[in-house]
Amino acid sequence: MTSSLGTSGEALAADHLRGLGYRILAADLRTPLGQLDLVAQDGETLVFVEVKARAGVGFGLPQEAVGYQKMRKLRQLAAYYLQRHPHRGPVRFDVVGLVVRDGRVNRLDHVKNAIES
Repeated sequence: MTSSLGTSGEALAADHLRGLGYRILAADLRTPLGQLDLVAQDGETLVFVEVKARAGVGFGLPQEAVGYQKMRKLRQLAAYYLQRHPHRGPVRFDVVGLVVRDGRVNRLDHVKNAIES
């Protein structure tokens, strides 16, 4: 994925989440362990969001690229985040898959609870 597609994908995903009433707490958060795409609040629930954007579906849907290794990494990143930003409510992992062509979203899939916490 090109970085511009990734950056626009994260912005489009954040707009989608805001439209659902989520509050974006952090975007493109870099840690010593890696990067969190989006951290959001959905009511009392803290949501770690992995964003996958592609220009097409020739290699499958974007969200299908989140495999076991990536899920494990996301859990580690979430633990790191929670050590620095304690949260007493529930935590959830979502994946937003976007197919973007010419800056427009052709398809958006929002998978809630995509990863067991």
